Formats: sequence, structure tokens, C-alpha cells
Amino acid sequence: MEVEVEGRRLRLSNLDKVLYPEVGFTKGQVIDFYTRAAPWLLPHLRGRALTLKRYPNGVEGGHFYEKQRPSHAPEWVRSQAISAGDKMIDFVLCDDLPTLVWLANLADLELHPSLALAEDPDSPTVLAFDLDPGPPAALFECCEVALLLRDMLAQLALECYPKTSGSKGMQIYVPLNTPTGYDITKPFAHAIARLLESQNGDSITSVMKKAQRPGKVFIDWSQNDRHKTTVGPYSLRARERPTVSAPLDWHEVEKVAGGGDPDALALDSDQVLERLTECGDLFASVVECEQRLPDL
Repeated sequence: MEVEVEGRRLRLSNLDKVLYPEVGFTKGQVIDFYTRAAPWLLPHLRGRALTLKRYPNGVEGGHFYEKQRPSHAPEWVRSQAISAGDKMIDFVLCDDLPTLVWLANLADLELHPSLALAEDPDSPTVLAFDLDPGPPAALFECCEVALLLRDMLAQLALECYPKTSGSKGMQIYVPLNTPTGYDITKPFAHAIARLLESQNGDSITSVMKKAQRPGKVFIDWSQNDRHKTTVGPYSLRARERPTVSAPLDWHEVEKVAGGGDPDALALDSDQVLERLTECGDLFASVVECEQRLPDL
């Protein structure tokens, strides 16, 4: 099937192929979701090196990561060559709707952008904390830790914004959009994680070893690295149903931490599209707000 998207010709294939077998969600529905979410999603991808996570046979059929721009990519798909050790990788830049639709047609279900712009890959525009619960800890405990993290950052005059991972955890983003480097953001994130751990050792760990995580929330500070990516806002996740890494309002986090239903934050594609229509982009400040990290 050939379509025209903003003046670009694309060939779409296998639109009826089921990618989420448990709920019958098809590739055509994946493309529809990303098309409708694009006005709010694209600002968070534009100009950033993108790691593709492709599921050509659906979420139950295995996946592979792809960093190098595919050789079959249309000539209008932008890319940026970035050094990675002793080699160069030509990363895709998802700057527009045609590119986003092309990626969705490749069954690139998950979008993993860099925290930095491709033109300056050593200078992150955001600092990220990934909250990863070790069972039996779950999303409820993540909400509790997210509030502790928010309050600590507020003491440093830093605004931060929560989103679900679309899976079992959460991420907290601290927008910067001012000159900095991973050599600054990563030690800062580590120091904050260690400080919270020292104050809440029964519920928080800053240590990566899985043996130390059961029943605790791991504050993963290590994501603040040139060679790592975090699932982007409004990205689908490869779960049983098409859940989304969804930006949240802090009131929603407070409600769950106060005893509300954590499942209320397990938002799927339809719910996220409805939220976008009603509330707009709750993560807009992440690409707009300018902040500088204080010395610790």
C-alpha cells in the first residue's frame, strides 16, 4: 500500500499483522497511534540520535536493536554520524511525521532517543532518573520514591517531571537545556541517588547489583551516559498490551502514593491519545525549561 505523508511517498506493508497478540493490536494500529501522537511526540525526538527497537514478528516474537541507519532507508530520512568508540554510527533522526510513519512500518515499536542532541552528543539537554522496582516492590513504591526525589530536587531549586516507563517503573526527567556534559550530569545523578539511599535505605538502593534490589526501588543514575538511551515519552512498549511511556501530572503520582490504584497509571495507546487531546503535552517543559545543576 502506497501513501503520501507530508509530500513523502511511503510503501506500507502488512497493516493487518498482529503485533500484540493478547489484544489483537495490529501494525496498522501502531502506525495510527504514532501518526496521531506525532504533534506531541516529535518535539521529544527531533534532532536526537535514535536507537530502534524492532519487533518484526510482534511482541512475542523477539526483537533486535538497530542503531545504524538501514541501507534501505528513503533518501529523505535524516541521519547523523556519531562516533562510538573506534567506529562511526549513522543514527536515524526522527524529525518529521514521514520518518515516524516509516519507523512504525518497520515495527519499531519502541523509540529510544539520546538525552543529547545529535549535533552535540556529549552535551545532554536533560538529566534522567530511572526508577526500577525490585519485586515485590512495584509502581506504588516507585511513586513514593518519585515524590522523595522531587522534593529533594526542589530543595536545589530544580523542576522535574515524571513519566511512566510503560512497563513496571517510572522515569523522572530534569530539564537542563543549558551547556553541560555527561561528566557533570552523571556524577550529580549518582550523588542524589546515594543521598536518598542513605536516608531511605529500607526502600531505595543506588547499587546496580540485582541481588541488592529485592523489595527496593533502584534509582538508576547510570542512564546519564552518551552510550545509553531511555525509552522516550509517548513511546509504545512491547508488553502484553500497547502500553505507553506516558508523562504524568504530579497529582497523579501523589494519588497513587497515597493509596490510589497503581493500575491507573498503566496507560495504553487509546488512553494516552485521549489525554493528549484533553491535556496536551505534560512533558513540554522538558524541551523548553532552562536550568543549571548546582554544585553539590
